[in-house]
Amino acid sequence: MKNSLRNSPGQRENPEQRNIQAVVALERKGLYSRSLSDRISDAITQFSGSMFFIVIHALWFTAWIAENTGVIPGTTPFDPFPFNFLTLLVSLEAIFLSTFVLMSQNRFSRQADKRAHLDLQINLLAEQEATVMLQLLHKICVHLGITEELSSEELRQLVRKIDVQTLVNELEKKLPSQRMAK
Repeated sequence: MKNSLRNSPGQRENPEQRNIQAVVALERKGLYSRSLSDRISDAITQFSGSMFFIVIHALWFTAWIAENTGVIPGTTPFDPFPFNFLTLLVSLEAIFLSTFVLMSQNRFSRQADKRAHLDLQINLLAEQEATVMLQLLHKICVHLGITEELSSEELRQLVRKIDVQTLVNELEKKLPSQRMAK
C-alpha cells in the first residue's frame, strides 16, 4: 500500500504535509511579494522564452525582408538591403530583452540566496541536535555498560560542538576560488 500524504479526518497533519505546506507558503510569499517591475520583467522573460515569440519573430523577419526586397508586388521598400532599420530595431530589442532577463535572474538569485540561508540554518540546527543526541546516547551506553564500536577519539570528534566560523575560515583557506577572489 502506498504511503499517502493525506490524512483522514480527525488525524493530525503529518510532517511531510506540514513541510509541503511550508514550502508552498514560502513560494507564494516570494511570488506575491514581487514588485511591479519584477512582475513585468518576469512576464516579458517568460514570453520571450516561448515558441510563440520565435514564431512571431520568424514571421516578422520574413515579412520585413519580403517587403524590403521587392518580393511583394505593389510595395515600395522602406528599408532596403542591408536592412539598417531592422538591424537597429533588433539591436534595441536585444538590449531590452537582455535587461529584462537579467532583472529576472537577479530576482531568482536573491530568492536562491534566501533558500540557501534557510538551508544553512536548518542544517546547523540539525547538526546541533545530532550532537546532543550523540552525547545523550553516549551517556546511556556508558550507564548501561555497552561498549562502543567507535574509538574514543572518533566518538570525541563526533560529540564535540562545531564552530561555524572555524569551518568558514578553513574553507576559505582551502578552496581555490576563495583565494583567487580576494
